[in-house]
Amino acid sequence: MSDMRFIMIGIGLVFIGFIIIGVLGSSYQAGTLESDEFGTCYEYSNDKPPKEIDCSFKIFDQTLFFAVVIGFVGSGIIALIKGMKGDWDNKVNPDDMVGPNRNQNERPDESDESKS
Repeated sequence: MSDMRFIMIGIGLVFIGFIIIGVLGSSYQAGTLESDEFGTCYEYSNDKPPKEIDCSFKIFDQTLFFAVVIGFVGSGIIALIKGMKGDWDNKVNPDDMVGPNRNQNERPDESDESKS
């Protein structure tokens, strides 16, 4: 009694959230540590020496990144809950059902004649 579409969407969104934080999260962890321990923050690049920047910008970037990740994971959890409570799969009209005992191409009149 669940709605499989929402369950699949929810699993996908939670998975995307964890992949994003796993792949990109390491570059956003240093802002809080630098500002708490040292009071100054630096922007690092491969080809230039570190450049001193305002810590509030680095913490804002970190907060924005984690807000996006929380958005993905949160919407995935909401979709999972909606999928578990959903009953869309059960609300199919008997005329629209297709399966081993039903054929959409067959008219109800023909199935009665073939059994006689």
